[in-house]
Amino acid sequence: MSLRPFHLAIPVRDILEARAFYGTFLGFEEGRSATHWIDWNFFGHQLVTHEDQNHAGHLSFNAVDGDSVPIPHFGVVLEMTDWKSLQIKLENSDVKFIIEPHIRFEGQPGEQATMFFLDPSGNALEFKAFENLGQLFAKS
Repeated sequence: MSLRPFHLAIPVRDILEARAFYGTFLGFEEGRSATHWIDWNFFGHQLVTHEDQNHAGHLSFNAVDGDSVPIPHFGVVLEMTDWKSLQIKLENSDVKFIIEPHIRFEGQPGEQATMFFLDPSGNALEFKAFENLGQLFAKS
């Protein structure tokens, strides 16, 4: 089966705030849009932000390798060099990490670089990278 882009629609409290965060700050290309929604090119995938002024951004957490991982969350697996560049950009900004950039499952199957932060509406994003992409679905 060939890989195909996924489509994910998420709520945001304010569409202009989402445009500033996803477009200006993260640098995602804007596609179609209307007054209350925007399509984003999320690393070749279709991310749509839909305005919901009542969105509370509530999060739950699960323990994973000593971290409290927010649920729900979404993100992408980057090349390690791209992950490190994003890490530097975020560390030099006012983004507050939920989980600081670090290596998870170090020395184990599935070893990965990971970091979590929130968008302005409280949606959790995870960006990760593997030195060996073959570890993506490794079992322990």
